[in-house]
Amino acid sequence: MAAALTLYTYWRSSAAYRVRIALHLKGLAFDSVPVHLVRDGGEQHAPDYVARNPQHLVPTLQHGDAVLTQSLAIIEYLDEVFPGTPLLPADALSRQRARALAQLVACDIHPLGNLRVLQYLEHDLGLPGEARTRWIARWVQDGLAAYEALLAQHGAGDLSVGDAPGIADCALIPQLYNARRFSIDLTPYPRIRRIDAACAKLPAFAAAAPERQADAPA
Repeated sequence: MAAALTLYTYWRSSAAYRVRIALHLKGLAFDSVPVHLVRDGGEQHAPDYVARNPQHLVPTLQHGDAVLTQSLAIIEYLDEVFPGTPLLPADALSRQRARALAQLVACDIHPLGNLRVLQYLEHDLGLPGEARTRWIARWVQDGLAAYEALLAQHGAGDLSVGDAPGIADCALIPQLYNARRFSIDLTPYPRIRRIDAACAKLPAFAAAAPERQADAPA
């Protein structure tokens, strides 16, 4: 019997959202264990969870006895262990471009606007809500402008790299969800909006959407 997959997740975490998309694209069955990032000070800080993920972050994926962290590393692991429906292109140059786009989101945009950063800005630095929103918008807009420019430079297909959904799309779509949460105008990014519309038609992206998760508020 194949080892079970268990995803420790939070409905609105964009990092967990990336992994959910990847799991659904690959058609892999998995159990979801919600980790509420706000309730009771954040369940990600509970000792039993920290024993799994010392970074106090989601997602964590358990595959049998293996405990995996970091969303992009998890996605690449899934691609190696379950090679059907690959999420990385076949040739080296396209793989580099896919990784570069995914890392642009996961390393350069997302960390500056995630929950622990916003909590620090609010509670430790005393920034009001309007200033925090400006902070988020600045980094999201810079990052999406760069993503858009790279798409133009590389002559993208229907999706971020070519015509099949992959690791870059797994990173992009959750970031667009966050952008809309903070009312960031996506009009300047027509290539990104085209990719977003294409992904919206794919069942894997719909199944992974925050509002479709069991721990999403009613």
